[in-house]
Amino acid sequence: MLRSQWPIIDNKLSKTYQFKDFKEAFDFMTAVAKIAEQQHHHPDWSNSYNTVTINLSTHDEDDAITAKDHRLAIAIDEIE
Repeated sequence: MLRSQWPIIDNKLSKTYQFKDFKEAFDFMTAVAKIAEQQHHHPDWSNSYNTVTINLSTHDEDDAITAKDHRLAIAIDEIE
């Protein structure tokens, strides 16, 4: 299994991204949403102006970190 390089925080893969401004952050979130839909796996995330925080775990696996989370994390990192 491929493993992402995201740190584990509170039993979730977690990463924070910072952008120049809100538009760049929102464009990134839109790109993540498209990938998440394709993979049928959706992140828990938050956005504050130019900062996006993403937490990944698999809800139907008791919020465990699974291969689905690592695949999505790797795909998200490829957006940058």
